[in-house]
Amino acid sequence: MEMEPTTAATASATLRASQVYAMAVICLLAGLAIGYLLRGSESPMPGAQQAAEPGAVSVPGVAMGGAGMPGTPMGSPQTRPAGNAATASPHAGAMAGGHMPTMEQMRQMAATQAAPLLEKLKSDPNNAGVLMQVGAIYYTMHQFKEASSYYDKAVRIDGKNVPFRTKLAISLFQSGDADGAIAQLNRALSYAPNDANALFDLGMIRLQGKKDGKGAVAAWQQLLKSNPQLSSDRRAQVQKLMADVLTTLAAGHGMKGAPSDDRH
Repeated sequence: MEMEPTTAATASATLRASQVYAMAVICLLAGLAIGYLLRGSESPMPGAQQAAEPGAVSVPGVAMGGAGMPGTPMGSPQTRPAGNAATASPHAGAMAGGHMPTMEQMRQMAATQAAPLLEKLKSDPNNAGVLMQVGAIYYTMHQFKEASSYYDKAVRIDGKNVPFRTKLAISLFQSGDADGAIAQLNRALSYAPNDANALFDLGMIRLQGKKDGKGAVAAWQQLLKSNPQLSSDRRAQVQKLMADVLTTLAAGHGMKGAPSDDRH
């Protein structure tokens, strides 16, 4: 009977860790790097379609409007794939019927939407804005490796463009390359050390991709310190996420940087 409080505390801490990670997953999938924190501070991509931005894909079961979380567009309806794919694609029936298209269908839709832009690139291969549009189409259709390829080409042309690097980082993370994503965000922050979106995304990827809770909190602390203009609700959401991570760290479960329970 003496072990019951310890067991309950361990179970509670484990649950807390899983809740923090679940929040991180939702934030990442529902709109990481869409310019949520300081969207108005970014210059639009030349000729870019707003609906095709990374993060514009909705997640089944996640409310996109209302209070939201960092990374989620507040007050916006659930978004559809860029370029009005539901009507322009031969797979429109699946989309209109509310069925999630297969990955192969999404790949084909991406190829169809990207075709006119790829034609433009034949005569203007160094057009970074068009490359970003193509990457955004593939990202929206969950073709993250293809998206990363086009984002990377744009970044090679316009290397100091922080929003470009941020979008590349998120696409790399979604394709399974957390280290590459972190490297791109660090490079972006070398040009703009206080960029709110890059700092927020860096924290999320450290948390979700590397299980580095301390590193995540450090990025968010820098975000809050260097961006006093953040609205109170968005600041509160970042603070809540930080508090949840710190609570989990203190419990010593599930994250890098937590105190060890090893007592050899």
